[in-house]
Amino acid sequence: MDLTCTNPTDVGLPYPADLLQPLAYHAGVRYRPEPRGHHEVRVLVAREYVALGAVDPDAVVLTASTSEAYSWLFKLLCDPGTDVLVPQPSYPLFELLTRLDAVAIRPYALDYHGRWTIDRESLASATGPHTRAVLVVSPNNPTGSWLAADDREWLVAHAAVHGLAIISDEVFADYPLSRRSDASSLIAESRVLTFTLGGLSKSAGLPQIKLGWIVVSGPQPEVDEAMRRLDVISDSYLSVSTPVQVAAPRLFQSGRKIRRAIHERVRQNLDQLRERAAVRPAVELREPEGGWSAVIRVPARQPEEDLVTELLERTDVLVHPGFFFDFPHEAFLVLSLLPHPAIFDEAVRRILPIVDGTDA
Repeated sequence: MDLTCTNPTDVGLPYPADLLQPLAYHAGVRYRPEPRGHHEVRVLVAREYVALGAVDPDAVVLTASTSEAYSWLFKLLCDPGTDVLVPQPSYPLFELLTRLDAVAIRPYALDYHGRWTIDRESLASATGPHTRAVLVVSPNNPTGSWLAADDREWLVAHAAVHGLAIISDEVFADYPLSRRSDASSLIAESRVLTFTLGGLSKSAGLPQIKLGWIVVSGPQPEVDEAMRRLDVISDSYLSVSTPVQVAAPRLFQSGRKIRRAIHERVRQNLDQLRERAAVRPAVELREPEGGWSAVIRVPARQPEEDLVTELLERTDVLVHPGFFFDFPHEAFLVLSLLPHPAIFDEAVRRILPIVDGTDA
């Protein structure tokens, strides 16, 4: 039983049989090389954010993925040897992506005291003379924590003082769980140069479609210069396929149904995990506020690597150890909330007696 799954297409969700039919539309035969992507698709992206603030379609750049968006932004903002600030714990892909663009990372801590917040002293200390940007993931993967409004205000002020751009990865924003009232998006932030990332991989559960985007905001002169440079970068790659862009209106529409199914699945599994963890005092659920992962803290009776190996051998359940995501200490396990509820509940039922030491 795999509780590390991050691919919604592998867990029995109701994908329409004709979902990919629009990719065969004949209009996809015509090559339309537009650096920022087709205007009609950028209008669709802008509409996705209407509840959070006005987004100009001309400030949207289409990419093949969020990973590619990061790479383009590192090319835009950084020179070899400069650095970006990256949250910990968070997704381990950042180290690989930065290395591929000869950029260094300087980690800053997320602090937990009943909820996750930015460790401001840590971020301030990590900011150096060669720092060019600060990365924010909201909801974060795997903690599921949203950027709080007061952290946003502090972060914007810090970025302004130090001349930093903000890269805000909000790909999981469509999956609120126990979202706090002061959760904050950086979309349409106007005080500092800001890049907000999204994509169909998460918002519609379509990682195979390869369509992401960057929304650029900030002081207008800086936005204009950034867009001019992004045009050069994106025009050099032209990686977003024409068939995907032609199919986008139907994919956005179909994706809403898939998103609802994912959201229902994730909430159901989280409810099951809450119920089972509640009767085991040695197991602490770090309540996720969004996304589709859950973190549990367990007794550190053995190294995490040994624990996950034992769980796999004894229960046939695969989970992620916390050190994969740079948790500051042991012992944490990261569980995907995507599996079928019956499989998820059985897997949790098997592993909890072992992790809390009551299986004897």
